[in-house]
Amino acid sequence: MTSEFKKVRRDFKFRYGRLLRQANYWLVARVAMLIISLLRLLPVDSALNFADRVARRVGPRVGRHQVAVDNLRLAYPEKSEAEIQAIASDMWGNMARLAAEYIFLDALFDYDPKATTPGRIEVKGADHFLEIAGEQKPHIIFTGHLGNFELLPVAAATFGMNITALFRPPNNPYLADYIHSTRRSTMGSLLPSSTGASFALASVLENGGNIGILVDQKFSNGLATTFFGRPCQSNRVLGTLARHYDCDVYPARCVRLPGNRFRLEIEDKLTLPRAANGSVDVPALTQLLNDVVERWVREDPGQWMWFHKRWEISIWKRGPRPKATQAN
Repeated sequence: MTSEFKKVRRDFKFRYGRLLRQANYWLVARVAMLIISLLRLLPVDSALNFADRVARRVGPRVGRHQVAVDNLRLAYPEKSEAEIQAIASDMWGNMARLAAEYIFLDALFDYDPKATTPGRIEVKGADHFLEIAGEQKPHIIFTGHLGNFELLPVAAATFGMNITALFRPPNNPYLADYIHSTRRSTMGSLLPSSTGASFALASVLENGGNIGILVDQKFSNGLATTFFGRPCQSNRVLGTLARHYDCDVYPARCVRLPGNRFRLEIEDKLTLPRAANGSVDVPALTQLLNDVVERWVREDPGQWMWFHKRWEISIWKRGPRPKATQAN
C-alpha cells in the first residue's frame, strides 16, 4: 500500500468522521429543540415537574449514572445503597429541571426587593450584591454546579452589578448557539471558556469589573487539591487573578427549594490565605474554594453533578524534544 493511498484513506476517514459528528450534533439539537417546543406548551410548573419525572426514569439507564453512583459511594461510605441511589435520582431530577428552566428563565426570575409577598426567588445576602455593585473596584464571585446556578448572574444584573461570567459552551455547536443566546439575553456579559479566557478575565479586573467563575470542575494538570477527601486537580486561575489584583472573593450559590422556588445566597467575602511575603497563597486559596463547595454539596447532595469526573487525574506528557540539526 503506497503512502499516497494511505494519506487519501486517512483524509477520507477524517472528513467522513467530521461529517458524521456534525450530523449527529444536528440530529440531537433538532430533537432537543422539539422537546423544548413541546415543553413551552405546558405551564411552567407542569413542564418542570414533567422533566423531573422523566429524568428520574431515564437517568439510571445512561452510562454516566454509574460514574455518579461510584463517586457517591466514595464520598459517602457511610450511606446505604438505597440512600446513594436516592441522591443519584435527585441529581437527575435537578439536571432535567436545570435544562428545562432555560426555557422559562424570564418567568422564573421574579425577584423584587420591594415585594411584600414571596415569589419564586428569594435572596440571602442582598447587601453584598449592592455593596459589590456600588464599589468601583474589581471583585471575583465563584460558585459551583448547584441548583440552578445560571440564576446567579441574572440576580447580579438585577442589582446593577456589572459582571462577566465565564462559561463552558456545549460541544454541540447547534445547542451552544441556543444556550448562548438565552444566557446573553438575561445574564449580561459572557465569556466562553477557551484558550485565552484567563487573559480576558484579567482585562475585566484590570478595568475595575467583576467576574464570575465556576470552580468545581476537573482541570487537567491543575493544582493538586482534595475534594471530599480524595485527590483531584483544580484550576488555579481564580487564585492567580486574586493574587495579582488582590481583590475581594465572594462565594455564591443557588439552592433549589420545594415548589420550583430558589434561594440565591452570596456569603461574606473570604479571608484570603496569605504567603509569608503577604501575597495571596494560590494553592491554599484553591483548596479553600474546594472546601466551600464541598460544604455546599454536603448540605444538598442531590443538587450537584455527581456524574462529572471530578476526581480523574490527567497528566499531560510532553513529547520528545526535536534534536537540533547542525548547520551546513
